[in-house]
Amino acid sequence: MPFRQIRYRLFNAPAVLFLVSIVLCSATASLAQQPSASGQDHPDAPSTTQPNNSAPRHSPSGAFFSTLQRKSLVFPDIATSEGPLRSGEKFQLFVNNSISLSTLFASAAGSGIAQATNSPEGYGQGGEGYAKRFGASMARNASSNFFGTFLLASALHQDPRFFPQADPTFGGSMKYAVRRLFITRSDSGHDTANWSGLLGPALGEGLANAYWPERERTAGDTLQRYGVDMATTVGYNMLRNYWPVFFKRLRGGSSHGSGKN
Repeated sequence: MPFRQIRYRLFNAPAVLFLVSIVLCSATASLAQQPSASGQDHPDAPSTTQPNNSAPRHSPSGAFFSTLQRKSLVFPDIATSEGPLRSGEKFQLFVNNSISLSTLFASAAGSGIAQATNSPEGYGQGGEGYAKRFGASMARNASSNFFGTFLLASALHQDPRFFPQADPTFGGSMKYAVRRLFITRSDSGHDTANWSGLLGPALGEGLANAYWPERERTAGDTLQRYGVDMATTVGYNMLRNYWPVFFKRLRGGSSHGSGKN
């Protein structure tokens, strides 16, 4: 096999899958080194509590943020407490987000759609083409989370978690989902420009050009992917805002509900 073909395969499939495996190993090591705090274990679904009257509150669209007792395996970045995260906790959140069920599902579904539309064309078709698309999607999510959730959030003292509204309405949730794209919390609990959330995906997409098909690494292609990332984030914000409410009602309707999603 010519050297150029070997190099192409190396930087388009195994390298991407290798990055994903590094993330998985980091998750195992991180979880093994950090003991679970009380009420911070990892069941399958979050459960809501009454807001703490002594804690600082924010009230977008007239509704307070709700806090959660337990982390969700689907959306690990839904806040479980009002207090700020340490840098090590932000790193663990980056790892958890990178391998969460929502990330795996979105990458699998998105890769299937991309396979059907043959986008990007450079990855080809068949099982190998799907593997490249899935690996690239997981790697893009991992790098975006590394820059946004960990590196920039730590440097800028911003809280990368999502604080859902206590009683969301559809219209209010839509406004909050868009607002949350541009505004986030600082570690001190105040509203601040969401530079970590805006710049993290941009840096992740720039890094993706290292393994993206060569013909689709232009500035226009990169900006297009970034725009899709921003639109997807708004949709994720809508889901995360309703996630605790959905499972609270689901458990309330079943006397034998386990509280897991």
